[in-house]
Amino acid sequence: MNARDCMLRGRRFARGERTLVMGILNVTPDSFSGDGRLATGDAVERAAAQHAAGADLIDIGGESTRPGHTPIPVAEEIDRVVPVIRAVRERFPDWPISVDTYKPEVARAALAAGADCINSIWGASDELIALALERGATLAIMHNRAEIFDGEIVEEVLRALGAQARRARELGVPAERIVLDPGIGFGKTPDQNIAVLAGLDRLVALGYPTLLGTSRKSTLGRLAGRERPDERVFATAATTALAVRAGIDIVRVHDVAATRDVVAVSDAIVRNWRPQSWTE
Repeated sequence: MNARDCMLRGRRFARGERTLVMGILNVTPDSFSGDGRLATGDAVERAAAQHAAGADLIDIGGESTRPGHTPIPVAEEIDRVVPVIRAVRERFPDWPISVDTYKPEVARAALAAGADCINSIWGASDELIALALERGATLAIMHNRAEIFDGEIVEEVLRALGAQARRARELGVPAERIVLDPGIGFGKTPDQNIAVLAGLDRLVALGYPTLLGTSRKSTLGRLAGRERPDERVFATAATTALAVRAGIDIVRVHDVAATRDVVAVSDAIVRNWRPQSWTE
């Protein structure tokens, strides 16, 4: 096993060869991006469209994390995500599925339904670490804070994520199943978000697989003067290209087809990647 690899659903993705695209599937009525789907059939068709567009994996979430969102009970979140995960797994047996939750009970039910990765916006609790270890799941650890950090934000992100990754390693989770996400838009001011994006190479230098989620975020809207989230595709594309340059492994996006174009060109320039059909 190459220590630089990332493991997802028993598949080894060699880091540095190409950027993986994670599609977003919100099974919520109040997603900030306006793309939430509650009906299982609609959600599965949305997943199928992302698969056809080239998503390498999909992230399914049942609770909105937009600013000012209302948390929902565990049982309701399970009722939203589990039928969708089960149906997506049945339709796409080999496609890696991530569940976007920080609640151990939801994560356990999602893994039992066919998910492969726990994507936690509140980092790695010992309960989530134990669950990932028990089920052989990948654990995506995101930086977040209940209050804005008054200090050097990049150092804070590196310190917090490094400490949580070490804790997961100490408890037995292998490095190739630990993914670090700097948490753009979570517990940070717009200027802090920009600072973190400028320091992505330092996150990559920690040595773990990395994930970046900037898709349609409000900081990009403020920079580009785009109030509507669905008008922020090009702003998201800019951060995606810069993420590839920094060495980020996975980008989490709403607009899969556009992102595949961005990473194809960026990977060719930065990582010497070529499509299978390439001929001189």
